[in-house]
Amino acid sequence: MERMKCTLQYDGTFFYGFQVQPEKRTVQQEVEEALQKIHKGQLIRITPSGRTDAGVHAIGQVIHFDSPLRIQEENWKNALCSLLPDDIYVDQVEKVSESFHARYDVKEKEYRYKIYTGKKPDIFRRNYSYQLSRPLNLDRMNEACRFLIGTHDFTSFSSARATVKGDKIRTIYDAGLFQDEDEVIFRVKGNGFLYHMVRIMVGTLIEVGIGKRSPDEIKEIIAGEDRALAGKTAPPQGLYLWKVSYE
Repeated sequence: MERMKCTLQYDGTFFYGFQVQPEKRTVQQEVEEALQKIHKGQLIRITPSGRTDAGVHAIGQVIHFDSPLRIQEENWKNALCSLLPDDIYVDQVEKVSESFHARYDVKEKEYRYKIYTGKKPDIFRRNYSYQLSRPLNLDRMNEACRFLIGTHDFTSFSSARATVKGDKIRTIYDAGLFQDEDEVIFRVKGNGFLYHMVRIMVGTLIEVGIGKRSPDEIKEIIAGEDRALAGKTAPPQGLYLWKVSYE
């Protein structure tokens, strides 16, 4: 058996998330069906670095799978791309050791969230950014981001529907926002993220950016360990799993 590591890009618009679900179109289902064709009917399971929700996109999702076939890395990429739908692309394939694990070996994840701030809606970007159509104060928002950086209990930034058991302590290495023409982009890096964590961060930071909250309220929100203290959950279409890093 050979263990293969793949980096995927996908447009999450027409997927019901990453993980297989009955009678729903998912990224995992599409990739496993392509692998099943390559393996002449044999089911090959994939393991991702983590799951993404319905409507969320990926630039650098990482998966691994084990195969009895011995195929050149470039041929793996070509074979998978020829069988996958147009909204999934295999960016890279490489052979790795049997000890590699796409989920458990992650050292850092980077997410980005796009907020469109143009004066009128852009219907051609409605599935790829949050159409806020109002100005944001980036200085205030970046000041607030300073309080997110570090190791904290992020219960306040986790969905009440989260199924993670145990503590909700995570480490954020970097967080900030920058302007890219008519979009504001939130970039955050950490060792792991809770369910809806980035989207709740964005929703809360938007409230800072429009003057509804002060930047230093983030400290109180974190300390309170209560989801009700944070802002609304931003919609999924602006979120991108940007990069997954390993040793």
